[in-house]
Amino acid sequence: MKGETLGEQESAAARLMRTAQHDLVEALTSYDGDGEFRHAEWDRDGLGGGTARVMTDGRVFERAGVNVSLIHGSEVPPTIAKAMPEAAGQPYTATGVSVVLHPRNPYAPSFHANFRYFGVSSELWWFGGGCDLTPSYGFDEDAVHFHRTLAAWCDRHDPSWYPAWKKECDEYFAIPHRGETRGIGGVFFDRLTGGFDRCYALVADGVRTLLPAYLPILDRRRDMPYGERERTWQLLRRGRYVEFNLVHDRGTLFGLQTRGNIEAILMSLPPLARWEFAHQPEPGTPEADLARFLRPHNWLAHA
Repeated sequence: MKGETLGEQESAAARLMRTAQHDLVEALTSYDGDGEFRHAEWDRDGLGGGTARVMTDGRVFERAGVNVSLIHGSEVPPTIAKAMPEAAGQPYTATGVSVVLHPRNPYAPSFHANFRYFGVSSELWWFGGGCDLTPSYGFDEDAVHFHRTLAAWCDRHDPSWYPAWKKECDEYFAIPHRGETRGIGGVFFDRLTGGFDRCYALVADGVRTLLPAYLPILDRRRDMPYGERERTWQLLRRGRYVEFNLVHDRGTLFGLQTRGNIEAILMSLPPLARWEFAHQPEPGTPEADLARFLRPHNWLAHA
């Protein structure tokens, strides 16, 4: 880790990410009731590292992961340099926290969130992040609650952000080769600047918003009865989740390019998934109804 060599901004961002991991792990452990998070430190040849916290086979969560990292390098990675030419060839610091939750019950949606800070200098830096929801079975009330909670968070800081970031999320979390979105979206922002204190306050508030956005949905779905049919459908939908993460996800690519810990990078994948050749749900079934959730929708206007 860089430790005391970090600048003031980097230190503040790193503390925010570490605190977020600690608080989320405590809250999710309490919520699950049975599962425990394994703790694994990793180091990248003296150039930083991180802490992976992963729960497997809990009562509510089949897998839950909350990872934090703080790395630095002598040269900005290619994907960043391409989008930010002024940073090319310069040393950098990156810190972030990521959360991926795969509940056991097929009616309970998977949840993903991450927040990150990338800095080259006190003048050249940005925050990014967001969260999204990936259900196997669609429920209008869940989608409305999720998006209204995220909109309230964004509106506390800038009313223009939710509509812009929802659009970014819908476009980013798409699976082009399937012609569908990964789930019902959420918000996603990247390279946010415009005053460190302002951006920091937004991210800190976003961390506090994650559980109020998700846990009420989980409360409704975690104990719904299900059988083999629902479990099979859940595993098929998880297959789409895997396809996105391995083919399109920028965080996965960044982690691999910066020689991050492979176990922490792939923590986002569910423990079990399934693929079947040319599978199509029967028309009129709850499985077929999911299709209407896998395209952009204005959930704030939903009755």
